[in-house]
Amino acid sequence: MVNYRYLGNSGLKVSEITYGNWVTHGSQVDDSAAIETVHAALDAGITTFDTADVYANTAAETVLGKALAGQRRESLEIFTKVYFPTGPRGANDTGLSRKHMMESINGSLTRLGTDYVDLYQAHRYDYETPLEETFQAFADIVRQGKALYIGVSEWTAEQLRAGHALAQSHGIQLISNQPQYSMLWRVIEGKIVPTSEELGISQIVWSPMAQGVLSGKYLPGQPVPEGSRATDEKSGANFIKSFLRAEVLEAVQRLKPIAAEAGLTMPQLAIAWVLQNKNVAAALVGASRPEQLADTVKASGVVLDADAMAAIDTALRGAVYDDPEDTYTLSPKTRIV
Repeated sequence: MVNYRYLGNSGLKVSEITYGNWVTHGSQVDDSAAIETVHAALDAGITTFDTADVYANTAAETVLGKALAGQRRESLEIFTKVYFPTGPRGANDTGLSRKHMMESINGSLTRLGTDYVDLYQAHRYDYETPLEETFQAFADIVRQGKALYIGVSEWTAEQLRAGHALAQSHGIQLISNQPQYSMLWRVIEGKIVPTSEELGISQIVWSPMAQGVLSGKYLPGQPVPEGSRATDEKSGANFIKSFLRAEVLEAVQRLKPIAAEAGLTMPQLAIAWVLQNKNVAAALVGASRPEQLADTVKASGVVLDADAMAAIDTALRGAVYDDPEDTYTLSPKTRIV
């Protein structure tokens, strides 16, 4: 079964392997397969589920709501997000304005079939809205009982610090950040993690398998596998491109004996690696088939010794993205419409 960790400086526990439905529900797989996979996640001990209103233009929330219908609500931790454009993409259908946030939380709750979410997250930083306005809206959403805690995604260290201070001034808790993090993408380690540790903010990391590259199935000098994320122009192809360089794929192949020595599959090694970071509360995983989760959850509770961690660093030398300055490029300077 899956272990639990506290989310930030709060009393909320989440399953350290959390189910995310970014590129699957409402797009990659049909609803019946998606529901079957969510049920497999529950059977495996995963109780924490992450989605966003923008995923499949709100359809992913609807599918997750259907999949969780009939479950004891108090036994689940449901997360969603707001920022990116949804609906007809009108002038106010995007961003972190009070108008968009208030309308978005109501839409999300309806689609998810719940009265509240455990965590409501700002999907990116909104440079066009005063931060005070955003946090006043967050505070009102919490006071109305529509969200229990608040979080953000891909904010810089300075943005986290400013947001944390405003949250405190409004009497609410900013307890999480959701960044990309994997053996290959380590840009949060320089500034984000130290700042978060100081402030009592946890990381809920997405793409711990580097869009599937750390599974080892993408081979140097070979065409990408048919039906893989790299062939899906609507979802993951854009995100995976930077990891498909020959030197990265060659480095990933050097991880195979390390995984074998640890008695792990390559996906298990990738997920176990991010969970070695004490500031990481949860690794987000997705699945298009129920059987994928049976392998994934075995990474929970795995402890990689110092020799294994050092061997991983040696194998990936020259293939890792670790420049903290990359964290300043992740929120659009103007709203996407």
